Amino acid sequence: MRAFVLALFVGAASLAAAVDVSGLEASDVRPANNDSSKIRKFDVSSLGVDNVTQFTGYLDDEQQDKHLFYWFFESRGSPATDPVVLWVEGGPGCSSMLSLFQQVGPAKINENLDITSNNFSWTSRASMIFLDQPVNTGFSFGSGRVNTTADAAKDVYSLMTLFFQQFPQYAKQDFHVAGSSYSGHYVPAIAAEILSHQDRIINLKSTIIGDGITDSLVQNQFFQPMACGQGGVPAVVDNATCQAMKAAMPECQALVQSCYDTDETAACVKATSVCDKNLLDPVAENGANIYNLRQECQGDTSNFCTDSVPPIDKWLNKPEVLKTLGVGDVGRWEVCSEGVSADFSKAGDASKPLQRQAAKALEQIPMLVYAGDGDFICSWLGNQAWTNALDWSGHDAFNSSQPQALRANGSAQDYGEIKAANGLAFVRIFNAGHCAALDQPAAMFDLFSRWMAGEWASVKSKSPARTERLQGQCQAGNGLTKRQ
Repeated sequence: MRAFVLALFVGAASLAAAVDVSGLEASDVRPANNDSSKIRKFDVSSLGVDNVTQFTGYLDDEQQDKHLFYWFFESRGSPATDPVVLWVEGGPGCSSMLSLFQQVGPAKINENLDITSNNFSWTSRASMIFLDQPVNTGFSFGSGRVNTTADAAKDVYSLMTLFFQQFPQYAKQDFHVAGSSYSGHYVPAIAAEILSHQDRIINLKSTIIGDGITDSLVQNQFFQPMACGQGGVPAVVDNATCQAMKAAMPECQALVQSCYDTDETAACVKATSVCDKNLLDPVAENGANIYNLRQECQGDTSNFCTDSVPPIDKWLNKPEVLKTLGVGDVGRWEVCSEGVSADFSKAGDASKPLQRQAAKALEQIPMLVYAGDGDFICSWLGNQAWTNALDWSGHDAFNSSQPQALRANGSAQDYGEIKAANGLAFVRIFNAGHCAALDQPAAMFDLFSRWMAGEWASVKSKSPARTERLQGQCQAGNGLTKRQ
């Protein structure tokens, strides 16, 4: 059994190297049944991010030298009864601090490095944990390395188990796992890992995947249609490029199928490389904003074509912020880790069939999949297709259901459409890109609130499982095309 230490950070002597954390007060909590684990809890409310109870933390796996950082916020509403949501960022290797301050967290940071309240924060409806994982992502650190989604999921399960052991006041609440982009890999794997433990103390109720990459074989088929005007956005490449992308599909599909069939690293690495080169790179190299085809790229693709990333970077790296967070061993925060991304790439993880884990989890808990309809890198067409193709017992009921308009109370227009049956829901978000909650915050808050309330989430009687699986494919990009 691995010796884990959950260190709700602050002021640890072991982190004093890069930032002076002397003088900080921390409360130590040791679990009664495990002397090897310890919680050092630190209140970081002095940073002014929100007025709720909040603290930062580390999961320390001392045996393997893995230290995962997270930031916890109690709900603005009714923390004693509201659900708890774990948010994991994509990448692979991108920090959840990005979505904390850019999309769904309680505050945003403007160009003057001022903190402004986010009125559409998901923390208005749930307590949230923003986790930097896998190890060496964001403020997480260590010599232990993780290069597959499966191993990352095991670490997350260990963290959540320790968290609820030490904070039983949250254990009785409903728990949900959410994330975007490469979290289309992480979220199903984490859910399946949690559900595989019969003795779990985690009250997992659903999963949420936003603009994700889950089933490459299906989703890859929709790079070309999305780029060439068939996804509701005018074509962003010329006809010759469209034809070349179409011609490249058979080779791409054969390589991904080989990855699926063999699970061999070499086959999966080759699939990702070839498919990205022929289907994703031509659009990125043509100057299109691959994160939102309707918008010009602000800055560059390393910042996901948005000007909201630099202020987050500057604020999180202020010495006084680093000191308060207690992240001395890290030295500085980076939005995405090239090292983590490279490790996952070398393992061929991006082309692995995570829809299989999604199907397993879906037999027990509901799943919400949403996508902005201007996103190219993980398009709504591809996400719609893989949910339609998913081989699970509710396949036929889901495919026979009809899309319904989505509109928030008091609004004069629809913000999207939803297709739902038997606990699976797919949502197309209008006029949004890869970061749907950044582009359409009010719409995404409405969707999230209704999902937390149980709308569309009931798992009804299901039709017999299909014996065949439809085939068809958002690859993890190269350094130019991180999936966040």
